[in-house]
Amino acid sequence: MSLVFTPNTRGFTRVAVVVSKKVERSAVKRNRIRRRVYEALRLNFDLVPKKMDYIFIVYAKDVMEMKFSELEKLLGELVTESKTCYNKENG
Repeated sequence: MSLVFTPNTRGFTRVAVVVSKKVERSAVKRNRIRRRVYEALRLNFDLVPKKMDYIFIVYAKDVMEMKFSELEKLLGELVTESKTCYNKENG
């Protein structure tokens, strides 16, 4: 999975999840992957800075079978590595 981000001037955060047909041919399974990623982001949205556009690109169908806690950890690492997230201690 990878993350592309850019600041925006809209005043709110936008998030997109992209799952290619190369990852999974079935639209039902691609949508399931997309929904899992959106849910993990929703539950951890307080760490995501505002006024940014994020695009999460999924490259492997392992996301569908991975434990939800592992998915949350993976997404957290991506946002942290992007150096756009807020530190909980510093606000």
